[in-house]
Amino acid sequence: CCKIIYGFEDYKVHSKICLITRRERGAVRHITQVGTGNYNEKTAKQYTDVSLITAYERIGQDAGAFFNNMALGNLSGHYSRLFVAPTSLKNNILALMDEQIAKGKDGYILLKFNSLTDIDVIAKLREASCAGVTVEMIVRGICCIKAGVPGKTENVHIRSIVGRYLEHSRIYCFGEGEDMTIYIASGDFLTRNTERRVEVGVRVDDREIAKKLRGILDLQLRDTVNAREMQPDGIY
Repeated sequence: CCKIIYGFEDYKVHSKICLITRRERGAVRHITQVGTGNYNEKTAKQYTDVSLITAYERIGQDAGAFFNNMALGNLSGHYSRLFVAPTSLKNNILALMDEQIAKGKDGYILLKFNSLTDIDVIAKLREASCAGVTVEMIVRGICCIKAGVPGKTENVHIRSIVGRYLEHSRIYCFGEGEDMTIYIASGDFLTRNTERRVEVGVRVDDREIAKKLRGILDLQLRDTVNAREMQPDGIY
């Protein structure tokens, strides 16, 4: 049985999530997929994206609640493991940044996404930089913050990479080593994504998968062929 739920007025449903529910030995089991890219055979051949498939029940229960809310047109659902825009994605990301800001010079933020225009996120990144937090960002397209401006964003480092395949994945990393937490999501930090679209993000708890995602980011931070680095005047 396959059930398709269409979107509703005023908010574009931009999330990439799939839920498989099955009965196994008398119990209901969930398999959930959360991704950063569309279910599109053409873009799947042209974009780089990441996707998590998990049988973790708490994520499955959240996914079930998400689909129920979408069927009802309810944007105000509460979830224990999923970050869902427009209600909780941005607030949770800002809270994660606050945790790193509290660490001062020991804080670390590493973000990969497509574009940045959200004024609240920009303000928080500036606050993090002023607190001494190292902020590294891989931003492919629009970026409305300047990197390396003394006294404002001197600890912010920004690079853009456009390679053979469109770098499309959204990966958000907070902290380093054993304290690292890492997330994938469907949305960028454009205001339209954080406030006017339905987006879904999830924390990747499996340490091996988290290390693999961090490895993808580290590889792009070492790129010396396709990478362009932003200067304090905004020029790459």
